[in-house]
Amino acid sequence: QVQLVESGGGLVQAGDSLSLSCVASGRAFSSYYIGWFRQTPGKEREFVAAISRIGRSTVYADSVKGRFTISRDNAKNTVFLQMTSLKPEDTAVYYCAAGSRLISDNNYRVPTKYDYWGQGTQVTVSS
Repeated sequence: QVQLVESGGGLVQAGDSLSLSCVASGRAFSSYYIGWFRQTPGKEREFVAAISRIGRSTVYADSVKGRFTISRDNAKNTVFLQMTSLKPEDTAVYYCAAGSRLISDNNYRVPTKYDYWGQGTQVTVSS
């Protein structure tokens, strides 16, 4: 089992950058693939980015490709989401999630493929 804690959210202006962190506790962090999702009130949770167990593979939503970068440091049990050129439509609660099953690149986008979720961190981008 793994516990996830997100941090780094805040209020920024459009065009600014922000870096989120997801720190995991528990054993064998490198056995989990990690995804970032976001959610706004009244909408379904939306896939943002994901990274494979050792960081060799990354997947991004089209809406963030070229602006967001996901990375991980398995020695520190941490996954990062570097966000640049932020837009008001990026405003949401951002969640990190971990999964340990066999998975293909396409399935990283599917929330039900993840077993553990953090509590979320709010990102607000003002225009």
